[in-house]
Amino acid sequence: MSERVHVIAVGAPDPELRNSPVIEDTDYEYPLLAAQMPETGVCYFNGASYGQGSEVCSGNERLRCEQGAWLREGSCDQDNP
Repeated sequence: MSERVHVIAVGAPDPELRNSPVIEDTDYEYPLLAAQMPETGVCYFNGASYGQGSEVCSGNERLRCEQGAWLREGSCDQDNP
C-alpha cells in the first residue's frame, strides 16, 4: 500500500498576486525556460513562496517547484493519481 503525502491546496492562481510560471517538463522549450528562471530555487503561488521541491495542489493539478517554476506532476485526486 502506498503512503499518501499531504500537499497544500492553494486554489486557483490570482493574476493580481505573484505567481511563478507553470511549465511542462516534457515541453521542448523546458530547457530554455529553466535556464531563464532565477536560481533562487523559490516558486511563488498567489504571493506565497515555496522552496525547491515543494508540492502544491491547484484545483486537481499537483505542481512541484523546480528551478523557480512549477512543473505539472499529475493529479491531486487521491482516488485517481
